[in-house]
Amino acid sequence: MTESVPVLPAAVLWDMDGTIVDTEPYWMLAQGRLVESYGGTWTHEAAMTLVGSGLDRSAAILQEFGVDLPGDEIIQLLSTRVMEQISERVPWRPGALELLTALHEAEVPQALVTMSIGRMARHVASFIPFPAFGSIVSADEVTVSKPHPEAYLTAAANLGTPVEGSVAIEDSVTGVTSAVASGAVVIGVEHLLNLDDAGAHRIWQTLEGVTPADLGAVLAEVRAGAGAPARDGAHA
Repeated sequence: MTESVPVLPAAVLWDMDGTIVDTEPYWMLAQGRLVESYGGTWTHEAAMTLVGSGLDRSAAILQEFGVDLPGDEIIQLLSTRVMEQISERVPWRPGALELLTALHEAEVPQALVTMSIGRMARHVASFIPFPAFGSIVSADEVTVSKPHPEAYLTAAANLGTPVEGSVAIEDSVTGVTSAVASGAVVIGVEHLLNLDDAGAHRIWQTLEGVTPADLGAVLAEVRAGAGAPARDGAHA
């Protein structure tokens, strides 16, 4: 009997912060120190509202907390401080680097879709020991940030792959909303936020042990209209 060959996604579209690397604590530290340098007090609750947000919104909130700088200067300053922390230690999310590697070896096109700025996205990508991404779409390359689908549509177009045949991996409500709206099949990997009401096709707790074939199986199930629950315990 001939063994069946697993169907793989046309492409995998990756969010970055909180999905590939656990940079949210780095962002929160940078935000807090910046607010405090202007005599303000930054709160964990305020920081959590910015998870997954575009940097323009983050800059506007920090201005409300007393940071007396233009928005673009805030974005550049925060990004530099986060990059400095990444250079000291890359905080890989569990299973992410392994899955990136397996997809690369299987020759599945991959894109990075992030609302961080381009120089930070390229900085993170430089720590992956192979050229993982055929496209990097960052905040400074889109007209409208997530939750708008522009970033994911752009990534798929850059790869030359159909977005409907792609799997997007996200960790935030904002990101999941963006990816779902693009037409991709979306796997939400919970980290700091509950994703039950975000609309992801599957919700996993980790990427540890996930293979390219697992992503292909989710894609096939969703496209076939399989009625599996959104919260999948296979990777809990």
